[in-house]
Amino acid sequence: MTETVETTATGAILYDKAIINQISEERFTPGGWLHAEILTGELRSGGRGNTMFVGNVPRQFVLRHYMRGGLVGKLVRDTYIFSGADKTRSFREWRLLDKLSSNNLRVPRPAAARYRRSGTFYTADIITVRIPDVVSLSQYIAANNPDEGFWQSVGAAIEEFHAAGVYHADMNAYNLQIDKDGLLWMLDFDKGSLKPPGPWQQQTLSRLHRSLHKIKNLDPKLNFGAANWEQLLEGYFNASRSE
Repeated sequence: MTETVETTATGAILYDKAIINQISEERFTPGGWLHAEILTGELRSGGRGNTMFVGNVPRQFVLRHYMRGGLVGKLVRDTYIFSGADKTRSFREWRLLDKLSSNNLRVPRPAAARYRRSGTFYTADIITVRIPDVVSLSQYIAANNPDEGFWQSVGAAIEEFHAAGVYHADMNAYNLQIDKDGLLWMLDFDKGSLKPPGPWQQQTLSRLHRSLHKIKNLDPKLNFGAANWEQLLEGYFNASRSE
């Protein structure tokens, strides 16, 4: 692990000097970069407007501000109860991504994370290295008509994460991304963790199934059906049996 922690006036910043050799609070704002653009998406995949591409080619980054979702998010926008630096969402996700990327799993490499305290509450941000030439699974199946082999490869890739004990708290058709070689990546590991095998594996598959059904309802022409889900499961269980 190559992490460095620097305290700030209101909290702390955790970063990898091999990626960003100097860090400042400004890097966690759009104004701290020469180039910044809000990430948008098709089929309601734009998230909560809290994610931006920053920096310039050849190395760009993704800057994400932690926002609450669901009913709680309507009342409390972006603050969390502080119970120690190591328990902040940004530091936990940074360290999980660092471990996963070090083990050659296809996740974004973490660059920096911070939290800012205000009394018993905090806000948080994370910066990751942008993965080139990826689109969400939802976008991919909207623009292409993937064959059986593709869906089996998606299932096998998910099983690879599960076999490594990787729990993704919100595995949906937006957080799964496909690169130019057709390989699957996982993004956004807020509340993610490493777990022993258990019911969570089926639960995350069910969550993905619901997500695909939801976007299919948004666009009935989307290239996804019951046979594709069976192909995904076939790839998943074949990979599981071959270990």
